[in-house]
Amino acid sequence: MADDSIAVVDLDRCQPDRCNYECANFCPPNRTGEECIVTLEERHDDPDLYDGGPDQISISEELCLGETCGICVEKCPFDAIEIINLPSELDDDPVHRYGENAFSLYGLPVPESGTVTGLLGPNGIGKSTAVHALAGETVPNLGRYNDPPEWETVLDRYRGTALQNYLERLMADEVSIARKPQYVDRIPDSFDGKTRELLAGTDERGVVDDLVDRLSIRPVMDQAIDTLSGGELQRVALAATLARDADFYFLDEITPYLDIGQRVTAARLVRELAEEEDRSMLVVEHDLAVLDLLGDRLHVAYGEPGAYGVVTDPKSVRNGINEYLQGYLDNENMRIRPEAITFEEHAPRQSTTGTPLVDYPDLRKSYGEGEFSLAVEGGTIYENEVLGIVGPNGIGKSTLAKLFAGAIDPDAGELAFSLDIAYKPQYVEVDQPMRVDTFLSTITDDFGTSFWNTEIARPLQLERIMEQQLTDLSGGERQRVAIAACLSEDADLYVLDEPSAHLDVEQRVQATTAIRRYAENHDATAMVIDHDIYMIDLLADRLMVFDGEPAERGHASTPQGMRSGMNDFLADLDITFRRDERTGRPRINKPDSQLDRKQKRQGEYYYAP
Repeated sequence: MADDSIAVVDLDRCQPDRCNYECANFCPPNRTGEECIVTLEERHDDPDLYDGGPDQISISEELCLGETCGICVEKCPFDAIEIINLPSELDDDPVHRYGENAFSLYGLPVPESGTVTGLLGPNGIGKSTAVHALAGETVPNLGRYNDPPEWETVLDRYRGTALQNYLERLMADEVSIARKPQYVDRIPDSFDGKTRELLAGTDERGVVDDLVDRLSIRPVMDQAIDTLSGGELQRVALAATLARDADFYFLDEITPYLDIGQRVTAARLVRELAEEEDRSMLVVEHDLAVLDLLGDRLHVAYGEPGAYGVVTDPKSVRNGINEYLQGYLDNENMRIRPEAITFEEHAPRQSTTGTPLVDYPDLRKSYGEGEFSLAVEGGTIYENEVLGIVGPNGIGKSTLAKLFAGAIDPDAGELAFSLDIAYKPQYVEVDQPMRVDTFLSTITDDFGTSFWNTEIARPLQLERIMEQQLTDLSGGERQRVAIAACLSEDADLYVLDEPSAHLDVEQRVQATTAIRRYAENHDATAMVIDHDIYMIDLLADRLMVFDGEPAERGHASTPQGMRSGMNDFLADLDITFRRDERTGRPRINKPDSQLDRKQKRQGEYYYAP
């Protein structure tokens, strides 16, 4: 194989007991007597040293003909093999490779004191591997997985680079690390106690009281951790991380389950810690508006998820995001996506008019004396439109969905209609040991048809996880299956609550495309509740805006056009947006900047006209 090619075998998918080794039988080098594709047992004296079973395959990268052949890739019935040509710009060996025919990482982010460094890239591209290396939890093996080097050898590799000083301090045990995990819903599995107890154990800087107030988590201080919502867990996890006295803070996704106001607050806290305390912050984030707001510089990660990843040199945040969306990295001369992700560059879409799906009157719903109450202004929802729903958490959006679905009755106003509603909840709970394909086939008879595959499975990238158990899925995989399950139902109205959670940028665009296309092709109507302005901007025809006092009272406006709706919503949050001149993407204006003040004077919070 050429020096710039690798062979990757997904041992979770390689099932030799269910195939006839078609990959080996049709391999051209094998057919000439070479041992290019053999079993782990045939390749090694002690196959137990390698991941997987002895009957699973091993591919010799020295003998493999590379991507130009690709016969084994086509013949494998389980899509377990990838033969990949690496970018010619990769002159060095990998920073770390997990083993034979396994994932390789090239390049590392560079932490810098007083700076917020962003890391942007797809899931499965090596961001966590990079962080493990920077935290000293993994000694980078420089691709020598059979003969791992010591730290001194690694340091020699990086002498004269921006990473030298950091790695020297790491080797001398002079770097302390604080980390916020990606999946906060797993925190109750490792901590059994109340919020107050968890935070007390992290208050190394004496700032927990201030963080509790700014993140609005005082009402849950005496609640058990396992009773908190996703948004509450996210804010508690952020407070616990920022309260530590560390040199290097790693924050893995600070926005899932948070509303836009909470996201901006979180971003400001991260910036303040970097600037005022001269700390080093590395943030992995898929909400580009928030990443744009909090970052000083940005590393882009690209490659083939699960196969290899490349971390670029640092870029300015604006250029890094724009290049990522364009799908072309300028300095690297590298195309990372066939097509650019584009946004409307002019005024938002006009209000949809057409055949009404439902006219509904003013509604009232209260949960009792002193409990939450919701007031809904009457309006019309049209067929074949996507209605965006925005507002703070705890403001009644899920209550509205239950009213429309007939799950609860209003206290005032009559819903004289009966709609079949398909509902994807905010928190996707999975507890049944069932394969993904089996689960989805129970929802629709269209499962597996070319139409269903084109409209749902392919955009949501489900092909490679069809044979996995629901209970084994990651948060992002679970989210995509839940979206597919919702869209596969036969319904009048599709309600999706925060479909962007745990999806990377490209997966969000793909999910947006699937929802949008499904609504258009089926004359279906969708209501999408989300806090990612990029997703709402790409997806919605009109907006329903919720305001009020979270957990006390909520108010839902009648559906309105995007400009007026976003102006109402953002004015309440005191946030202004502009469009990037190059890509048309939404960008949050820096608070109290000249443009921020100008748009507020004009009353134009959602892009100046």
